[in-house]
Formats: sequence, structure tokens, C-alpha cells
Amino acid sequence: MNLKQYVLTALAVSALTMPWAPGVTQAVSSAAAATAKTVKADAPIQVKQAKYSLKFNAKNYTKETLKLEGQDVAFRAYRDAVYTAKPASVASESMSIFIPEAYFTKGGTVNGYTAKTAPIFLPNGVGGYMPGESKEPSASERMSGGANASLVALSKGYVVAAPAVRGRTTVGDDGKTYVGKAPALLVDYKAAVRYLRHNRHRLPAGNTDRIISDGTSAGGAFSALLGATGNSKEYDAELRAIGAAHERDDIFAAMAYCPITDLDHADMAYEWMFNGVNEAYQHSAPMSPLLPLKAGSMPGALKVGDAVVPLGPGPVVQGGSAAADRPDNAPVEDSSAVEMTQAERVASDQLKALFPDYVNSLGLKDCQGRALTLDEDGTGSFADYIKSVYAASAQSALDAGEDLSALDWLTIENGMVKDVDLAKYAAWATRLKAAPAFDKFDRSSGENDEFGTTDNTPRHFTGFSLTRDKEAGATMATWDDVRRMNPMYFIGQQGVTIAPHWRIRHGAKDRDTSLAVPALLALKLQDSGYDVDFASPWGKGHAGDYDLAELFDWADGICKAADTRKK
Repeated sequence: MNLKQYVLTALAVSALTMPWAPGVTQAVSSAAAATAKTVKADAPIQVKQAKYSLKFNAKNYTKETLKLEGQDVAFRAYRDAVYTAKPASVASESMSIFIPEAYFTKGGTVNGYTAKTAPIFLPNGVGGYMPGESKEPSASERMSGGANASLVALSKGYVVAAPAVRGRTTVGDDGKTYVGKAPALLVDYKAAVRYLRHNRHRLPAGNTDRIISDGTSAGGAFSALLGATGNSKEYDAELRAIGAAHERDDIFAAMAYCPITDLDHADMAYEWMFNGVNEAYQHSAPMSPLLPLKAGSMPGALKVGDAVVPLGPGPVVQGGSAAADRPDNAPVEDSSAVEMTQAERVASDQLKALFPDYVNSLGLKDCQGRALTLDEDGTGSFADYIKSVYAASAQSALDAGEDLSALDWLTIENGMVKDVDLAKYAAWATRLKAAPAFDKFDRSSGENDEFGTTDNTPRHFTGFSLTRDKEAGATMATWDDVRRMNPMYFIGQQGVTIAPHWRIRHGAKDRDTSLAVPALLALKLQDSGYDVDFASPWGKGHAGDYDLAELFDWADGICKAADTRKK
């Protein structure tokens, strides 16, 4: 979508006047047009402070050992290297690098890799667009149920580069400005890649042509964005402002678990999937804008009424209870459901009606070359494709001996899944978020805060929600920022280097976003000639790093195949 289409979309959806906002149509049309006409990227944040060296210090390390399945994993830890010359937040723009000890022995190898050929694993700790902490190796991790991905990567011979990155609650080291709003998270992730390449001859080990990103939820979105925006000049101003190294920032592969992405169409996709399910499990009091605990704080504090509640690791709970396996800082999931209001039901109907045009505009095809489209009522070949993904997931469970006979959304004959009823699936999976799921009319979502201003004012990122906001003066994020937060706009763009390899996972009972969102990303990449491994694992909700053995088998496969071709 270009700027002209952006304006037209905002104006078109404003014509769908909501019944609870009489007389709003003409006024909001003018407001949407005025906002869209002035869309221009915010000026990069400039912070005066001492410059940091971008040279990696190979002498500053500790020798450490952790246990993995009873075996020692020995490594050297190089902590807290500031990866930008002019960081807006030193704590949020530092990384730790971990290198298997075997590579410091002449001829040392791990899993067939040497110091020269070892891939670099680049995990991010982002959830809910909050600041991402460095993912240090750990023998105990809540999401995986065992060792975390960083420790497993080390055991497999990977160098682990674990950057901290700014998030939507990060206040700069000046103590005044919010410096982590969109697209700061991605800018930092790119700067970390550039730092590694800048130091390719100083790092004791690691192949900077084999960088592999990994993230879950919003972190999955940033892993996908990193993979889809390699070397794009659209981020250059922000990279210059923080003093990023003058290097490439493309990567070899992107791993994305349940990526919360394509945000300007995610509300449509959500209602296409969950329309007709009128109870939501996320119904606690709306968030006020998040406030920092202190400059560069992680992850910040939540203002609820007059109280300021510090946020620690783990899911945020404002009421009810949260699912134990959800990513850190993921939106709250309450233990009981509440009926959506009539206004929310109307919004659901209208958003669902908008989704087919978007899907059809993408010109997607399946692996057999058949067009994937939707009819006005939401049925069609794209819906059939989504059914096939769920059917494959269910079939894997059947083949593993699970009894799925009680699931009324599956048609099973002679041990084979023959059909999927998406409406019954949605009722079985249940709805997490009331409509609209992401761009809330009152700008109370984490995504609204992510698109907020440097003074911490949340903003809309769709014309649909802007034109239904009852508060005077509500504004929309700039087109540049909306665009730069969506990997779909960069696939096929000239001058961008897309990661050649992708692994995308979305659990079969994940309802934080619609399966359609990662499916569209996977299909567009596949149609553009990239290697894509996409699946919906059975029994998984909104989670990540739950299949580390399979993940690193996949990573080994692509790395060793590439090394063989290079020889």
C-alpha cells in the first residue's frame, strides 16, 4: 500500500459509520485526510552524550559452564558491549556474546562447526513491544520448559549474540524522552547485526554471513522484520542517529514464533477468523499509557488509576489469571470470558468484511500455483488453505495417537482429517481479544503505545479506528512508521535483501492473532522464491521455543547445506 492508498483506505473505512457515534462521518473523514496528508516520519531522536567505541573487546570475558541434560556446556561470556556509538539508552543498546569454549582450542569443533564456520544465533527477548532483555544462556526457562534457546544453541556449536533492545517504555539516558517507540526496536536489532559485521575480524568465532534471528510474539514480529528489511535505506536516518556501524544488516535466516505482525491489517484478519465468537478473555481495565520506572528502565511500570505498578518478567496480569505458557509481557489473558458489547460486534462485522479485499490484493498462490482468494462472505481458496494448515496439524496429532474424536470442528474418517470447520474451530479456540483486537478505539493496546509519540501519547495506526475514536485530537501514526513495522511491504522491494531462509510457527490454539497473519507472510515469501518452513503445531497456544530440537535441526540443515555449496 502506498501513501495514496493509505489515504483512500482511511477515508473509505470512515464511511462505515458506527451506530454509537452519530454525526461523526464527515468530521472524521476530514480528520483522517488531514492526518494522512501530513504523514512524515518523526525526526530521529538525538541524544547528546559521549560516543562509544564500536570495537569489540576480545579480552573482556569470563569463562562459564552450564549443565544441559547432564552434560557440561562451557563457553566464554563477553557481556555488555555497547553496539551503537551514540546510544539513546546504554542499558537497552548493549549486547552479550557467548562463544563455545571449544573454539579456543586449536582445531576445536562442535557439531561439525569450527570457529570460522559457526553460525551466529541472534535471539531477542521482546514481548508486548516492551524492552527486550539480553537472552543469556540458561538451564531453566519458562517457555521451553527446560534449557533456553541460547544454551541449546551453544551446545550445538553456535555463537550466541544476545542484544538488549529498546521498547515502548524505554526512556532515554537524558531522562526525558521516550526513545523506544516504533521503529526503535527494529533499528536496534539492525544495529546489533551491523556491530557483529563491523567486528567480524575481531570476534574470536562466528560466521557473520550465517546470522539467524529468533523471537516470539512481538519478538517474532521483529525477527520477521529483521529478515524482511535487510539493508533497506528506510531506516538509515535512525541508524545514523544512534551511531550504528556502516555495515550490512541483512541476515541468513529468520525464526519467528507466533509473530504479531501486519498490524495495519491484523484487526481485519482477527475478525475474519473469530467473527461470531462474542466472548473475549481479555477484559481487564484498559491500560493507561505505560510509564517508566527510571531512565532506560526495563520493562517499566503500568499506571492503573492512581497506582503505578512495576512490571517484572512474565505475563502482565491486571485481573483474573494468566496462562502459564504465555510469553513475557504478552497481553493479559483472564480466566473467564465477558460478552462483547454491541459496538464491538458491529466493529467485528465491518472488519471481517474488509479482509477479502486485502487478501485478494496480494495476488498470492499456493505451492501448486493456484490463486488464493476470498469471496465477499469470507470463503474461498484462501480459507481452504487455512483449513489445510489446521488439518495438517490435527493429522500430526492423530498420527501420534491422540484422540480427537470430541472435536466437532474436525471431520475425521478412517484416521484421516478430511475437513475443517473454521467457525467451529474459532468457538473451540475461543476469542482472546474484543474487536478491534489491536488498534483499540481508545488507544489502550500495547500496539497503540508502540506507535506512540516521544512524549508517550499513544496513536492509532489504522484509519478504521482513528475514525471511531471519541476523543478529540486523537491522531494516527505516520505512514512511514506504519510501513516500517510491517514486513509485507518490503518483500519484493528493490534494494532490500531478504533473508533466504524462514521458519515460522503459529500454535494451533493461538488466538493472540489470526493464523491468517503469519500465513500471509509465509505465502508472500514463498511466492517470492524464498525457502519457507511454515506450520501450526498441535497443542500449542501463544508461545515459542517449544521445539528447540527441531528448530536447531532445521538451522543445521540450512547452514551446512550452504557451507557445502560454498565449497
